[in-house]
Amino acid sequence: MNKLYVVGIGPGAYEDMTLKAIKTLENCDVIVGYTVYVDLVKEHFAQKEFLTTPMRKEVERCRLAFEQAGSGKITAMICSGDAGVYGMSGLMLELSEEYPDVEVEIVPGVTAALSGGAVLGAPLMHDFAVISLSDLMTPWETIEKRLLAAAEADLAICLYNPSSRKRADYLKKACDIMLKAKKPETVCGIVSQIGREGEHMELYSLAELKDVQTDMFTTVFIGNSSTKEINGKMVTPRGYEIRG
Repeated sequence: MNKLYVVGIGPGAYEDMTLKAIKTLENCDVIVGYTVYVDLVKEHFAQKEFLTTPMRKEVERCRLAFEQAGSGKITAMICSGDAGVYGMSGLMLELSEEYPDVEVEIVPGVTAALSGGAVLGAPLMHDFAVISLSDLMTPWETIEKRLLAAAEADLAICLYNPSSRKRADYLKKACDIMLKAKKPETVCGIVSQIGREGEHMELYSLAELKDVQTDMFTTVFIGNSSTKEINGKMVTPRGYEIRG
């Protein structure tokens, strides 16, 4: 059986990849991925064959990986973060029915909610929701419902894809929705360029977050009613009893 791996490479830095992901890529013949993600790993696996497609060519990229694996080459499709969190593993498994001679294995990675959360401190210590603000494949009306439901449930919320050139005001719109159920002073944070050169974090109130400019390389964290700032870190207590 021909082998095709779908590998989450984490936020970007080599040391943030799981050991299993590293070993998988070391054992592959071909690594397929979005151009930006391939550039993140290329220097560490220089002897491999690399194949790329640009953004919006996800289906073509997946078929390319299947064709490589079907030819007998051990192949990896790489995704940033975890391949199963806004990654390619779902699409790869959907397409796998067309390639019965290729076995697909998913290799997990560290998604931005976790790697960004570690930079901020401990914002996701209790129940939380992860919501993408990209309306490329999800209607904005659906995103609005999810934002409000998560806010009303007093969940900590992690936002992916908070804004882009075409969606410059989406984070502001999201904050306005969440302010219907969360207090303006709710502790929030952002992390940009997680695990890459230029990594930066900042804490805000929810009211302040409305006017913050972000991009597709920024992950946003909104606390619950218990979240607080401790020594410059964002902490959502789980409720452990601290005894002196």
